[in-house]
Amino acid sequence: MVAAIQVIQSASSAEKLLKPERLRMLELLREPDSAAGISRRLKLPRQTVNYHLRELEKEGFLELVERRPKGNCLERVVRATARSYLISPRALGGVGSEAGQVRDRFSASYLVAASARAIRDVSILRQRADKAGQKLATLTVETEIRFANAEARRQFAEELVNLVARLAMQFHDEKTEGGRRFRFLVGGYPVITKPEPMEGASVRLE
Repeated sequence: MVAAIQVIQSASSAEKLLKPERLRMLELLREPDSAAGISRRLKLPRQTVNYHLRELEKEGFLELVERRPKGNCLERVVRATARSYLISPRALGGVGSEAGQVRDRFSASYLVAASARAIRDVSILRQRADKAGQKLATLTVETEIRFANAEARRQFAEELVNLVARLAMQFHDEKTEGGRRFRFLVGGYPVITKPEPMEGASVRLE
């Protein structure tokens, strides 16, 4: 079954994925196709396409769908294992983002670091749950709010913090046997109303 998102957790896998021709192949292989089909669509030599597809399949980015007769041989038909891919901060090792390294909780850096930690943690937990044959309990709440001004935004943030603190105190239980800790992340940022391609390969956050 094709996953919605596949999280890449090693630097070597990320390195093998982040090549323009391979990214294009994965995009085309959201629908099953053969090396010959990809070769025609990208106007690349069959041998080159075969090499890239083998590398992608080794790393688990492609899966075999079927082998179908073509002439005197069998043609392999493959497809992408996910609709989209995401690189975990875990793949960066010691230079990966950590929320604990950023002190200002109102900064863009903290929000990005906390989000990165969520990506890393959920991917690890998903992997463990799959091995144990269990479901992973998660919750996502997402909405958009249009504030009249900065003061209204500040008041909302203050009430939200107080509400979360009250709920945390009400439901936090250190003693009951069998209980389990959950991490909740609440963040906010302006809605992008005019999507544009990002300039440059990276963005620095203070």
